Amino acid sequence: MSLVIRLATPEDLPAMVALLQVLFAIEADFQAEPARQRQGLALLLESPGASLWVAEQQGQVVGMCSLQSLYSTAEGGLVGLVEDVVVASGHQGKGIGARLLMALEQEAQARAMVRLQLLADRNNVAALGFYQRMGWQGTQLLALRKGLPSGQIDS
Repeated sequence: MSLVIRLATPEDLPAMVALLQVLFAIEADFQAEPARQRQGLALLLESPGASLWVAEQQGQVVGMCSLQSLYSTAEGGLVGLVEDVVVASGHQGKGIGARLLMALEQEAQARAMVRLQLLADRNNVAALGFYQRMGWQGTQLLALRKGLPSGQIDS
């Protein structure tokens, strides 16, 4: 079974929304809201500072991740925010997540990013172990968030 890692297209939106439902089922801070997730993914697809990667096997999207660019005052340059790293159940543990992250890292290097960062659920032991094996390191920083009122979601 050949695996293809490629940039996502609008045709991949339904599969990516389904993958996010899998991810948000294990994350305490987020809820699966397909209309919101579809809108966010569509915005990423249109953004020149972002990219969505998918893993496709036998015509089926089985994994995804995203990269968004930010400027860091600490680093004095462009950094990347990695989000939505997820591989479908039944396809995990086969190197798909690693291949997705390697493609994303190659893109970040090509874009002269000096650092990548991501958030992971502190209770997702499997994901934390995966990131550690991939060379990611913990920090002394604590993630905080504040929700703001938002507009209507386009249906």
